Amino acid sequence: MSGIQQQLEQPLWKLFFGLSRTPHGLLDVATPAMAALLCLGAFPPGPVMVVGLITAFAGYNAVYALNDLIDYATDCERISLQERASSPFHVDEVLVRHPIARGLLPFRTGLAWCLIWSAIAILGASWLNPLCVVIFAASVGFEAVYCKLLRITHLKIIPSAIVKASGGLAGVFAVDPSPSAGFVAVLLLWLAAWEIGGQNVANDIIDREDDLKVAARTTATIKGIPESVFRAVVAVSMACFGGVAVYWLAGPGVGILYPVGALFLGWYLLIVPARGLYFSPGPATAAELFNKASYMPVCFLFLTAAAILIPI
Repeated sequence: MSGIQQQLEQPLWKLFFGLSRTPHGLLDVATPAMAALLCLGAFPPGPVMVVGLITAFAGYNAVYALNDLIDYATDCERISLQERASSPFHVDEVLVRHPIARGLLPFRTGLAWCLIWSAIAILGASWLNPLCVVIFAASVGFEAVYCKLLRITHLKIIPSAIVKASGGLAGVFAVDPSPSAGFVAVLLLWLAAWEIGGQNVANDIIDREDDLKVAARTTATIKGIPESVFRAVVAVSMACFGGVAVYWLAGPGVGILYPVGALFLGWYLLIVPARGLYFSPGPATAAELFNKASYMPVCFLFLTAAAILIPI
């Protein structure tokens, strides 16, 4: 009872930002910023940086809230069937998870919250580059497809990867209307591999028991734990390689510090926890991979900024 009482006593702002998984979203905001710096090899003008950050923050708040709105019925069912006293912590649970499904926020209020952030994201994207509005609209559409495929196919992982990669794509077009096709291709493959291995499949392993109860078709429920672990390890290995390889296609202002740091960050944030998952498969090691991989965008953002400021 004490846990329920604590949730009911949460301040309203925690419920709203819990709906948008804002702590995780703040980490993801680094993705378009990192992509923009890598593309330019320099810092964009001040107004572009400010509007870009506000737009990215709004976009991620809207998309994550949309996920909970579409999955409302399934989340209600999942919560009602949940029996585990505790589960491995991951960054999506810093604030109240699924506040609408838990009856802590009205559905219409959550919808209004999502629409407000969507409007802010569209206004900011249109100022940066009208193509960014198209990218945002596409990401919203793919997020809806991802949610609707929950009980249809585990291949919903594909639209999920597209949604996460689209953040980097928007960051590129916000600062460069005609970027290198090679750079864009490597960037998207890198981000997609990170999402698949370090986020989606890892989270599927964490939630496997709950997903089985609601007949969710995920990589872990359809392919099993051994195959899921294999796919996660392969994907994060590709992401580790992609994070280094993008250097040779990035803007000329990115110094040699970048590939050295990228190799270390890929090893620490992806390879080490993936190794732990491989040798000891389970929710705890999957949560370790999910948590560490979640910090990849923000760590690579700081690395890229340092590589520009310290041209060695």
